[in-house]
Amino acid sequence: MENPYILMIIALTVLAIIDLVVGVSNDAINFLNSAFGSKAISIRNILIIASLGVAFGALTSSGMMEVARKGIFNPAMFNFQNIIYIFMAVMITDILLLDVFNTLGMPTSTTVSLVFELLGAAVAMTFIKISMNDRETISSIWNYINYEKATVIIFGILLSVVVAFTIGSFVQFIARLVYSFNIESKKNYVNVLFSGLALTSITYFIIINGLEGTPFYGAIKDVINKNSYVIIVISFAFWTLVSALLISFFKTDMLKVIVGMGTFSLAMAFAGNDLVNFIGVPIAGWNAYEVWHASGQAATEFTMGSLAGKVPSNTLFLVLAGLIMVLTIWFSKKARTVIKTGVDLSRQSDGAEKFQPTNLSRFTVRSAISINKYFELVIPQATRTWIDSRFQIPIISLPKDKTFEMPAFDKIRASVNLIVAAILIAVATSYKLPLSTTYVTFMVAMGTSFADGAWGRESAVYRVAGVLNVVAGWFITALIAFTVAAIALSLINLGGIPAIALLLIFVFIMMGKNYVIYTKHQNDQKIESRIKRADLINIKGVIDESSTHIAEVASRVHKLFSNVVDDLSSHDINKLKKTDKHVSKLNQEVDELKDEVFYFIKSLDDSSVGASRFYILVLSYLQDIAQSISYISKVSYKHVNNNHKNLKQSQIKDLKTIDAELEAILKEIGEVFTNKSFEKLGKIIEEKQHTLNRVSESIERQIKRIRTEESSPKNTTLYFSILLETQDLINALINLLKLYEDFYLSSHKKF
Repeated sequence: MENPYILMIIALTVLAIIDLVVGVSNDAINFLNSAFGSKAISIRNILIIASLGVAFGALTSSGMMEVARKGIFNPAMFNFQNIIYIFMAVMITDILLLDVFNTLGMPTSTTVSLVFELLGAAVAMTFIKISMNDRETISSIWNYINYEKATVIIFGILLSVVVAFTIGSFVQFIARLVYSFNIESKKNYVNVLFSGLALTSITYFIIINGLEGTPFYGAIKDVINKNSYVIIVISFAFWTLVSALLISFFKTDMLKVIVGMGTFSLAMAFAGNDLVNFIGVPIAGWNAYEVWHASGQAATEFTMGSLAGKVPSNTLFLVLAGLIMVLTIWFSKKARTVIKTGVDLSRQSDGAEKFQPTNLSRFTVRSAISINKYFELVIPQATRTWIDSRFQIPIISLPKDKTFEMPAFDKIRASVNLIVAAILIAVATSYKLPLSTTYVTFMVAMGTSFADGAWGRESAVYRVAGVLNVVAGWFITALIAFTVAAIALSLINLGGIPAIALLLIFVFIMMGKNYVIYTKHQNDQKIESRIKRADLINIKGVIDESSTHIAEVASRVHKLFSNVVDDLSSHDINKLKKTDKHVSKLNQEVDELKDEVFYFIKSLDDSSVGASRFYILVLSYLQDIAQSISYISKVSYKHVNNNHKNLKQSQIKDLKTIDAELEAILKEIGEVFTNKSFEKLGKIIEEKQHTLNRVSESIERQIKRIRTEESSPKNTTLYFSILLETQDLINALINLLKLYEDFYLSSHKKF
């Protein structure tokens, strides 16, 4: 093709659209987290408000586009081909990286991704150019890389983590001292002053600063700069008066108004600050193409110094980008998954935790407890008593079937989250710093939840582990973004158009694979046996829920036991390792069920409390079954992994016979509990006794073999371990079925 670069521009356009979708899916947590978590506004209204904010912010974001063109590297040192290769590498890396994080449900920073991708690709191209020029040495890299600006950007991003957490904690602590948790009992003047201050902050730092990207800002810039304090005072007086009128005459809940305006403002700040992360590179590529095409020079000879100048952004591009962002907010399922991670880590109540504690999280919690003891020594008792009284959460009486409607945190915390995050982001935007909105909003939310006492002794190690995992993910993002972008650039520079085509195919394959993984994970979550709802309030509900657990466990144990026997017969270590992972997952899910027993008991109505003991025993037997299959799997894997001899054919034959009988029974159990045909339980119990006898016979035969022919102590150890644990597994099943039969027969009379 005469002009292959037009294909790259088309590819950049397609990548920009995809990047908008995957990027907004990750960054939706930035402005929807507080509104969703507090449930101050309906989901529909939240999305409408956020959409308006994103649309307005997209139109005022042109000032930030300079970062992609000249913020990280000096464009005058690169020719057009170099630049377009850099941009292609950046976009390919960005989409891959963000889609992986979305699939995992982990919030990451699109700003950090962009900065380090630009840096990685630019550094790689710089080394290529230096290696081809005998007059330059490695020290010449500083002529290519805008290290001063890059350093400021990176330092600003990292500093935002500490600043956001600290300010969020401080402001929330003060707000809680003023309001306590009894929000409804506050005097009107407190609500009026808080509303006036909050709305003034939002108005000045977001709306006024947001005007900077608009065409008419130049005409009012001097007026705003010279009269900043006057504007703040007038704005405070105006919003205080409006708040007083709304509260006094219309009984308006001003906290809802603050959450609504804060969501709008944060969505606007997000679009104004982060739009560069999604379309800044493609727009810079288009600008570079226009200038190069008009020059008539060869792509390898035309230098791109023009990108260092002020280039007006295309309004049409901004409008289209805003539209795609709005549609993504409404329809992206992955966005909801990422939002859920942020809400779960900051919720006030206890519950199932997504992250497991680590040694670092335990150390952090212990250190915090030690520091708290020191403060208890230096702060007077009367002061501590008063502070504690402000953090006492009132008991709210709700019907048991309505407890799931409780918000993750209250409107005061949601308001502080939005106000503090919006101010920090707006200040950064006004100074043209691509502050990470993810870092700021996430760390503000973590700071406010910390100050609010949401990280109690019951949940602290899990929440801290979650925060540390997310933060570690941010640093990993930077490293991966730099490395992958550099590799992608090297491949593109080496292979040209064919290499770009292959990389694009790879991107789409990986996105398809991630979609399959995400869909499977969502389906697994739907069938996972967890007690998170408040609808199990009677005996019938207990029977139905426990039946689901038993049917699921029976089906999976049947597959896992068969897999272990087959893998042992073939001595296949890879399959045994894979089976062991599935066994570990089963154990984890049963453990999670036991962790939820507290919430299950609380959800029962008064007439069904007796079902608690039954359900606890059901879970105990399920845990015994899961632990038995786990032990069988682990000793089998260990035996093969240590390269011990295969089991004898006679031993394998016995195991396969037991497996066939156990498979038939477990399959029957699954059908009984799925179809709720509990009248067949007695027959299954009799069949299980036959299988138990079969295991005993196998043990006796192995004892005879040892006396006459067996020469391998390792084989004997493994074989006895499997048989004895199978015996325990069957006994646990028999006990479970007898328990269920007795409970069902006694409770069936009530229906």
